[in-house]
Amino acid sequence: MQAELQTPEVAQSQHDLGDSRRRFIANLEPSRRGFVTNYPNFQHWKKVQPEQVYPVAPVNIYVHIPFCAQQCSYCYYRTVTGSRKSEMDRYVDALCKEIEQSSERFGLRERPISSIYFGGGTPTLLDEKSLSKITETLHKYLKLDSNNMLEFTVEGEPVTVIKKKADALKKLGANRISMGVQSLCDDVLKLSNRQDTEEKVTRAIGFAQETGAAVNIDLMSGLAGESMETWQYTVKRALETGVESITVYKTELYANTQYFKDLRNEKITLPNDEEEIEFMRYAMDQFANANYLPWCFFTFTKNGNYQHVHATRIWEGEDYFPFGVSAFGRLGSFLFQNTNDVSNYVEQMERGETPIVRGHRMTALDEIVRDILLGIKLNFLDYGYFHDKYGFNLDSLCGKEINELATKGYVERKDGRLVLTHEGMVQGDYTGKFLARALINQYAV
Repeated sequence: MQAELQTPEVAQSQHDLGDSRRRFIANLEPSRRGFVTNYPNFQHWKKVQPEQVYPVAPVNIYVHIPFCAQQCSYCYYRTVTGSRKSEMDRYVDALCKEIEQSSERFGLRERPISSIYFGGGTPTLLDEKSLSKITETLHKYLKLDSNNMLEFTVEGEPVTVIKKKADALKKLGANRISMGVQSLCDDVLKLSNRQDTEEKVTRAIGFAQETGAAVNIDLMSGLAGESMETWQYTVKRALETGVESITVYKTELYANTQYFKDLRNEKITLPNDEEEIEFMRYAMDQFANANYLPWCFFTFTKNGNYQHVHATRIWEGEDYFPFGVSAFGRLGSFLFQNTNDVSNYVEQMERGETPIVRGHRMTALDEIVRDILLGIKLNFLDYGYFHDKYGFNLDSLCGKEINELATKGYVERKDGRLVLTHEGMVQGDYTGKFLARALINQYAV
């Protein structure tokens, strides 16, 4: 199977390596002879440069701002609304202290930075002085090369992205602005408890575009009051803005949201799963017609450019370090998260403590499952990369399940890759979860 999926040269090389290793542990018999000193044996070792032995691996930076202008009816995240400026200033001070403290404690100073992402919450709710203070602190304590145009993303709520704020983002060096638009239909927006209107959103998009940054807008399919007619209007207007990137998220219903309460009390209705699928199919068709191409199964970019670096690097397994309340990250095989209580976070930082409260050290199986679950979001898994990293052919681990997915029309084997089909992308994370479950069921203790 592997020879069919890869070039003959790669397949032969991997076959030869496997043969050699099998010969190394061969002719077994009960005996104390053949003392093992190393593995793989030295004949597999090649000449290397010193910097290859201990490379300084890149890291991605996430900065969390928990404050929001409103609590959207569908939102299940822990956000803070109605905060006074003094509270926000105190949080920013704590955040900057964490950047200083963690850069030393976790050895971040010498690591190249792949990307910076300000998320929330609503980072653009902060004033220019606070945003500048955070950015200057990052430059002071991290290895940010001013000559290297790393991706610097700031999330924004349209009602907060006024001309002055957009100019501030440009001054800070933000070269990607991502706005949670959700809908361009006023009736749908009202049911979501958002202050936005179509007019406010398009004005904010214009301000963001004037900065020269790549602009991404998030849409949500399946909001309360959504119909195929309102969805078609939103997709049409989103494309007419000419933004570089459009992301489509499916509305998820959680018990801690206003949507959940309103649905239980029969105040609203939500589109069903079948309608959601049709919304996504329609959007994908319209994006394709406008030459907005998918780099992952839910984000589509103009002419296939402007791929989001931050998400890509994380899904490919790079480290990412979190700053701020509730932010989570990864260093090597360890996943960890800060406290999710703003008061606790601020008080801990003021005492000089580390705000990390929970984590998980991944096993080898965890890492394989994670690479499949997150990697397939990029619309493909690379057989050669997987073999080089783990020493296994992906088909040897879950070939039966891959064949089942292929029969259903969700994946195909192509040019050494396992590739999501159009229908596979429509179904979202289904393929990744299907393969992950198979691996966990078979190999987890």
